[in-house]
Amino acid sequence: MHAASNKSAEVAFKPLLRFEMDMATFLSDWQHCDQLSTFMARMISHNRSDPIRHSNLFSFALNELLEVSFRGGSARGLIDCAVYRYDATERVRLSFTCPAGQREFYREAVSRSRQEDAIARYLSAISIDQTPNREVMLLDLAINFDARLDLEEPTAASITLVVDLPLEGNMR
Repeated sequence: MHAASNKSAEVAFKPLLRFEMDMATFLSDWQHCDQLSTFMARMISHNRSDPIRHSNLFSFALNELLEVSFRGGSARGLIDCAVYRYDATERVRLSFTCPAGQREFYREAVSRSRQEDAIARYLSAISIDQTPNREVMLLDLAINFDARLDLEEPTAASITLVVDLPLEGNMR
């Protein structure tokens, strides 16, 4: 039943914005994460009930996703980011080349974002004074943004993170 409801929801999402960039170019400067997330957030937030709030929240969430790909991607291929909307939810589909040794990390991190101990793991990780790792960034989205994370593996060399962000709905 989940697959059927997911399929019907998939049809309802409408495309808003998409960018593709050479992964080597993207990885050449960490600032690309912030620049792209800020630009995309401003573009898609203009017609929300509170455009500035929505833009800030979306920019932060997208920046986290882009940093995940920045820290774990390969310099080969493309990074492809598309944003869709259905009612109060934005869906981000972020595809990038992923080294074979990293694929299992993403499978486990996405799976753990839905487990009962996700909040405890997140709080434990952020209490340690260090730079957040990729799993903490994904947990942050699931916990603080009420995001639903899924993983697709369209080819042997790439992954797609699919993140539904209900920013307009239940965020306080």
